[in-house]
Amino acid sequence: MVTLGCARNEVDSEELAGRLAADGWIVVADGAPADAVVVNTCGFVAAAKKDSIDTVLAAADGGAPVVAVGCLAERYGADLAEALPEAAAVLGFDHYPDLGARLDDVVAGRALPSHAPRDRRRLLPLSPAARPAAARAVPGHGAPADLPPGVAPASGPRVLRQRLAGGPVAPLKLASGCDRRCAFCAIPAFRGSFVSRPPADLLAEARWLAEQGVRELVLVSENSTSYGKDLGDLRLLESLLPELAAVDGIDRVRVSYLQPAELRPGLVHVIAGTPGVAAYFDLSFQHASEPVLRRMRRFGSRERFVALLEQIRSLAPEAGARSNVIVGFPGETGADLVELERFLVEARLDAVGVFGYSDEDGTEAASYDGKLEDAVVRERVERVTALAEELTAQRAEDRIGSRVDVLVESVDRSAGTVEGRAAHQAPEVDGTTAVTGTAPIGSFLRARVTGTSGVDLLARAQELADRP
Repeated sequence: MVTLGCARNEVDSEELAGRLAADGWIVVADGAPADAVVVNTCGFVAAAKKDSIDTVLAAADGGAPVVAVGCLAERYGADLAEALPEAAAVLGFDHYPDLGARLDDVVAGRALPSHAPRDRRRLLPLSPAARPAAARAVPGHGAPADLPPGVAPASGPRVLRQRLAGGPVAPLKLASGCDRRCAFCAIPAFRGSFVSRPPADLLAEARWLAEQGVRELVLVSENSTSYGKDLGDLRLLESLLPELAAVDGIDRVRVSYLQPAELRPGLVHVIAGTPGVAAYFDLSFQHASEPVLRRMRRFGSRERFVALLEQIRSLAPEAGARSNVIVGFPGETGADLVELERFLVEARLDAVGVFGYSDEDGTEAASYDGKLEDAVVRERVERVTALAEELTAQRAEDRIGSRVDVLVESVDRSAGTVEGRAAHQAPEVDGTTAVTGTAPIGSFLRARVTGTSGVDLLARAQELADRP
């Protein structure tokens, strides 16, 4: 099984692996002989789509039949199958519950009809009142098992999960789908409306992950600040976070993808001040110029965003903060770009992802006037990226002399060093911390920051910590 894209896809792949194992399949390591290859694709932006297609083509060269699933397959279905005959099948989210049987068909040479895409926002999720009766609690798993005909959460009912990668960190999916209507984003159309997982299921899965040796949970969703609204309690995340942090064996809980417009003061206080919860704020700003934000169908401004960060740092001065921004959005002027750059200077973010705008099928922005030439978009990406790299490197330097608790993820015994991440560093998207000292993988090492390399920190070990 090959997984592309975000941490939400990682969870989907582990759920699919659990389903396949229950159906008698064995997931083998990359490169090992296999009867079939499942590629969990990403369909977010043009570069991710190309990577997904290239991965399917490369897998097909190995000789085993290749099945494409995931966001690209869900989004394009039969069109993708026609354009990519190298794939033995292109299956959507509705195929997930019986993927084992579909692989049986593929290996036996039986042709499968390709997935037919549809707008999943029109599939209404279970009402909060109906959900408890439909939920089937399976230790370490969870979520509605019996749904009305034609209605399913984006990743399918959760029955099993099998870890595909070791290590002390694992994603835990809070919810699927999104109810926001950002003009540039196609995710709600193929991921569906926002559906929260019941707290009891999340706690059960957290306990199961702890039994697998996980010490840090990364809570993932399309919009974590919306958690609980469809369950009738918009403040549910505030009460859930301390419970997750209290799970035996779990020593750090991190929340990803927070919408600034929905970030409540109560949630800020809980993330900033709860023992065992990382003071880490993954904030989806996207831009800082009000005219651009309004065209994006988003809220906020440079002043409001800076005020939010000041509020966070008044509670937790060492809190981590990261964001992504889109440059070259239709109608973006030079003044808009300067406003974004001014915000980045004032924000002092630890990490910034910079993306150039490109049209996405089915989005409102694809129909906008005022499109910028590709060369202009590329130039602005390079300009903002250079600024962001300079600013985040400076922010890392600000941490020299501070104390950090590093979760060790790799060990270089010959060099006498370990590498891991501090509380302000999320996996994959942020920097790392290299520590001079020794400690086993999965332990927390208290260290003092002595230097930097870009956004990465260099530190010297002080002592082992039971928990941060």
